[in-house]
Amino acid sequence: MSSLPAMAPISSGGAGPLPRHIAIIMDGNGRWAKKRHLPRIAGHRQGVEAVRRVTRAARAMGIEALTLYAFSSENWRRPEDEVSDLMGLLRLFIRTDIDEMVRENVRLRVIGDYQRFSADTVSLVEDAIARTAGNTGPILAIALNYGAQAEIAAAARRLAEKVRDGTLDPGDIDEAAMEAELDTSDLPPLDLLIRTSGEVRLSNFLLWQAAYAELLFIETLWPDFDENTLAEAVAAFGSRQRRFGGL
Repeated sequence: MSSLPAMAPISSGGAGPLPRHIAIIMDGNGRWAKKRHLPRIAGHRQGVEAVRRVTRAARAMGIEALTLYAFSSENWRRPEDEVSDLMGLLRLFIRTDIDEMVRENVRLRVIGDYQRFSADTVSLVEDAIARTAGNTGPILAIALNYGAQAEIAAAARRLAEKVRDGTLDPGDIDEAAMEAELDTSDLPPLDLLIRTSGEVRLSNFLLWQAAYAELLFIETLWPDFDENTLAEAVAAFGSRQRRFGGL
C-alpha cells in the first residue's frame, strides 16, 4: 500500500469556522467488501487507504486534531482471523506511514489500552509515538482497544485514589478535573464527530468528549470516504450554530 502524493491546501467548501478537532467512527468496511463479493479483509485494506486520504486532507485543511476509532474494546468479539488481519494492517500502516508523519510534523497519539496487543505491536506503536513526540503540527490520535465507559471509569478511579491519598479534596472534583484524567486530556475539545455507513449511534466512543460536539451521521461507507466527503462534513459543521446551552 503505497503512500499518496503530498496534497495542496484544500477548501472546506464553506465560509464557516473550521473544527479544531474531528473524530470519526470508521464504519462500513465489511459492507463495502460484501457489496463487491470480496472477503472482509479487502474492505479493511481499502479502509486503510481511506485513512491515508482523510488524514492528509485534514492536514491540508488545517485541522488541529483528528481522532480515528480504529479498534474498540468490543472488537475482540470478532472472529480471531479478522482480529489478526486488523492487527496486521495496523502494523503495516505504522511501518509504511511513520516516516511521512515525522516529515510532515504530525504527532501520533494513541488512546485506549493498547498494551493488550501482542508485544511486537505494542513495541511498534510505542516507537512510532516516541518518533513523533517532538513534532509540533497536527495530531493524529488513533483509538486502539478503546471504550469510552472504561476510559471514564479509569478516570474516576484515578480521582478516587487522589482523594484517598489526601492530594485532592472531593469538593474540587468538577468537569475540568475529570477531563484532565481522560485519554484525550492533551487534545483540543471535540468539535465534530462523524460516523460513516448510515449507523446512528456512538458505539462507546468519546462519550464524555461528545457532550457538545456536533454529530454527523452519513451513508458513505468508510472505504469510499475521501477528501470531498471530509470537505462536505466540515462545511456542514460550519453552517451550524453552536450555542452550548445558551441562546
